Amino acid sequence: MSALARSARRPPIVRDVATPPSPENERLAFEALIAGYADRLYSVALRITGSPEDAEDAVQDAVLSAFQHWARFRGQALGSTWLYRITVNAALQRVRRRHPADYLTETDFQRGWVADWTEDLARLTEQAELYAVLERGITLLSEDLRVTLVLRDVEGLSSAESAAILELTEAAVKSRLHRARVLLRKYISDYLENR
Repeated sequence: MSALARSARRPPIVRDVATPPSPENERLAFEALIAGYADRLYSVALRITGSPEDAEDAVQDAVLSAFQHWARFRGQALGSTWLYRITVNAALQRVRRRHPADYLTETDFQRGWVADWTEDLARLTEQAELYAVLERGITLLSEDLRVTLVLRDVEGLSSAESAAILELTEAAVKSRLHRARVLLRKYISDYLENR
């Protein structure tokens, strides 16, 4: 697990809910679920939007949407998975409204050997400059790659959890994660060579 993932990984405060609570406890159960995951939802939204203001708005939109649809929550997924999915959607809506400039693609870089930076990454990410480059690289990834990378490497979720949130197969999550890591690795490598 990377230093970035360790810094963002927090244990859940409440036990997750697999089915909607009884009517008399709905409000309390909803509040407990939100309280238990609020920091994580904000972290995901921040990594997707790249903006604290947009992240706060996205989480607020997600919580409002979740509350409005709480009665329709069928319990086919865990409450946390459901909240993550709503938050990811709200964050992506914010990003799409801003029309981000460009995304990193494989064609942006010449094909070739990429230096192994895994040993140096732990040391380098402690430096504020490289951390900023890493954050910038994450925001330059396409939405699908960025969300997958954030859920797996920043939030530390499993492939199965990420697949459930993104409504994808685990194989698709692993493929997206690989592509995101390769692009991010090349982006950082190019930065280090040119600084």
